[in-house]
Amino acid sequence: MLKKKYTFIDLFAGCGGLSEGFLQTGRYKALAHVEWEKPMVDTLRKRLVSRWDETEEEAMKRVVLFDIQKTKELIDGQWSNDSIKDYGSYNSETVMTKGLKGIAGREHVDLIIGGPPCQAYSIQGRATDKNSMNNDYRNYLFESFCKVVDAFKPEIFVFENVAGLLSAKPGGIPVRKRIFEAFSKIGYTILNPEELPKALYDASIFSVPQHRPRVIILGIRNDSDFKLAELYESIEKESAPYNKLTVRDAIGNLPPLYPLAHQIKEGRIVRSHNLNSDPSITQHEARNHAPREMAIFKEWVDNNMNHISHQEMIDYYFAKTGHKTLYQKYKSLEWDKPSHTVVAHLNKDGYMFIHPDSKQQRSITIREAACLMTFPKDFQFIGSNSICYKMIGNAVPVNFANAIAKGLYKALDKKK
Repeated sequence: MLKKKYTFIDLFAGCGGLSEGFLQTGRYKALAHVEWEKPMVDTLRKRLVSRWDETEEEAMKRVVLFDIQKTKELIDGQWSNDSIKDYGSYNSETVMTKGLKGIAGREHVDLIIGGPPCQAYSIQGRATDKNSMNNDYRNYLFESFCKVVDAFKPEIFVFENVAGLLSAKPGGIPVRKRIFEAFSKIGYTILNPEELPKALYDASIFSVPQHRPRVIILGIRNDSDFKLAELYESIEKESAPYNKLTVRDAIGNLPPLYPLAHQIKEGRIVRSHNLNSDPSITQHEARNHAPREMAIFKEWVDNNMNHISHQEMIDYYFAKTGHKTLYQKYKSLEWDKPSHTVVAHLNKDGYMFIHPDSKQQRSITIREAACLMTFPKDFQFIGSNSICYKMIGNAVPVNFANAIAKGLYKALDKKK
């Protein structure tokens, strides 16, 4: 007997980590994915075609490149030329005049999932911004998420974000209090602000080879038979806290990329390392590194320098570069531990993600970053190398998403 597939809309979808985890269970049907950045949209559209058997026309329809802050237009349609950033070649009159409601059609929406951009809530972001991110518009993107929930009235929603959400206070008011009040007004129950720290999970206990603390806010419609405790318990049953995956599990079988005796220039590209020997593994090429960088990487790993004091790290950076800093600049992965949190800053440089094999003298590749986020090896990222690192660092780890999805459909099945 075929089991029911539950429908969802994914907001702030990025390159599709959350959607991928839900779709992998075989128990969900995606109605729409909304994202604002074109490379992420292109990546997700490609994935729907290559892996999830959507036609190109269907993928163009389902993955919407649109500014979610224009929420009414997104939901109801009547999109003005100023509102449409890009909608590819798909020009269905139904979609253009009816918005997300037109895309969903007569389908009931069971869940809305997503994670608004987290930079405004992140502790690192607040520490490096002169106004502690108080003036950042991203503090309030949860309001757009809330409006879409209100429009479709799903029984459950999933809102993923960084641990810094628990301490962020834009305008002097805790954001967790703002979020609680916003969802209460539209008839949804979430953990109250004092209880919300209970919803902080480390992705490493959900078969992700990476320490990645994230807040998972589950919401239930007030007339639902569900209890929040039941849903969280169902998700927690999918965890394996005593069997954590390691960096070796994630990237240990990828082809090594060793430094060349001398850099090679090929057109506009300069290479410092040999090419990947396995053509079946894509996006696995080393960044070009200068000799000084490679020497630092080798020394760092050989001397296990992750464990020196913070002041020693600062002094080391000054000794090697002549530049002053208040922050740690180098960190290596360690084979037999989960990675530290993969971040979008990888698009700038990889100094905080030095490969654990000192002989390779390099930072991690796009494919290695993706493996640490548990993206399947056939998942293709579209865009420049910088953009690919950014979208991976901003994604939800696929195995984490998969565990959430399993926990929720098992809870949903019990109620049917």
